[in-house]
Amino acid sequence: MTQGQLSSSEEPATGPHGILPPAGVETDPRETGGDAPQRRRRMVDLAPLRASPAFARLWIGTAISGIGAQMTIVAVGLQIFDMTGSTMMVALVGGIALVPMIVAGLWGGMLADAFDRRALLIASSLTGWAAVLGLVALSAWDASLVAGGERAPVWPFYVLTTVNTVAATISGATRSAVTPRILPPELISRAAALNGISFGTMLTVGPAAAGVLVATVGLPITFAVDAVLFAGGFLGIIGLPRLPPLGAVSKPGLESLREGWRFLRHAPNIRMSFLADIIAMTFGRPFALLPAVGALVIGGGPVTVGVLTAAAAIGTLLASLFSGPVAHVHRHGLAVARAIAVYGGFVAILGVVVLAMSLGLGGPVGPEWSQVSWPALIVAAVALAGMGASDEISAIFRSTMLLTAAPDDMRGRTQGIFQVVVAGGPRLGDLYAGAAASLIALWAPPLFGGLLIVVLIATVTRAQRSFLAYDARHPTP
Repeated sequence: MTQGQLSSSEEPATGPHGILPPAGVETDPRETGGDAPQRRRRMVDLAPLRASPAFARLWIGTAISGIGAQMTIVAVGLQIFDMTGSTMMVALVGGIALVPMIVAGLWGGMLADAFDRRALLIASSLTGWAAVLGLVALSAWDASLVAGGERAPVWPFYVLTTVNTVAATISGATRSAVTPRILPPELISRAAALNGISFGTMLTVGPAAAGVLVATVGLPITFAVDAVLFAGGFLGIIGLPRLPPLGAVSKPGLESLREGWRFLRHAPNIRMSFLADIIAMTFGRPFALLPAVGALVIGGGPVTVGVLTAAAAIGTLLASLFSGPVAHVHRHGLAVARAIAVYGGFVAILGVVVLAMSLGLGGPVGPEWSQVSWPALIVAAVALAGMGASDEISAIFRSTMLLTAAPDDMRGRTQGIFQVVVAGGPRLGDLYAGAAASLIALWAPPLFGGLLIVVLIATVTRAQRSFLAYDARHPTP
């Protein structure tokens, strides 16, 4: 989840979408690490894939397994909504996993600083795969009970989803900490943009496929497809070299955790990057609402859920594809603040669409695809695409700040905290969305949340001026 004075060059520097960056975001007419002026690149830079076969394999494997993971995220929400008819019960999927995920992020970060990161990736991935296989069995059991008028209990879905979340959090922290070990520093921002492409592909293909599969072949097969795709992630992990700790090893435990917190106390820019993302994800996370939006407000049922979720991913993908200029942008803090403000605006637009439909302005709708309101669906999809694009621009610069400003012996722990923020913020957002929708109305979480994001991000970044002045040429935590 970017965006100034332009540096002088033969042509104006373009922003991540091929347009002029906003005033205040500095650019450089030269590629990082070179002295000769370079022609401006608009499309994504593939240099990290050429420079490191290990990174290329990891990138491809992560994209394959990630498609299945995103399918399961959508399928779990649809499964629980089908079983309970409650948006709050869907939101609890993230809420229940929140505390275990926080513990996993902190502990997993310490493990990544103390042990071989390749071995840790293998162990955490196997755990996540086992949880997905459990979801396949549980969903098949529930489907067999439906014919007799019964349903499986809901709580096992929460348990297995939580186990999967814990494993994914540890894997995510470790995988991110691997990147600076297999790529030179000047390629980190471009690797972050490439990761955005894989993430955008996951979010585009996964949810759309989940919506179609659930509507055509049912939930158990949808979970089974994830189990098959999950195996793709091992292709990238097995191809990594051994990645033991560099230098002195800090044994996992309380003292290691204290070291991490002491580092963060003196790292205001990293702290602010975490806070900015928490603000955006807590108040701008509408995905728990989509099953109800598809069934009751816009219409179209599961297919609408897949389309809207995929729209956000398309925005992410487009921002990554046109990320060539990221190597020239150095005011990363300012870029993050601008991107998150834009994100909040798109969230509010989604709220306006849901409000208008709730007032009956779009005509009658229903849970079948033939009963969708096309004008509402199109505007909502554009809003979600804008959210995905602005979020990805923010993510490119936030992850680059973190990987370049933190030393290697702290990267596991800082990435662990980063994973807690990245995964915990959306879960807080799911709880906020579910509670606000239950207490007020379905339109309230995105409309009020989007406006709140714009106000809060302006307030906190102005209070931390060093963040707005952050210069990637001289990274300071």
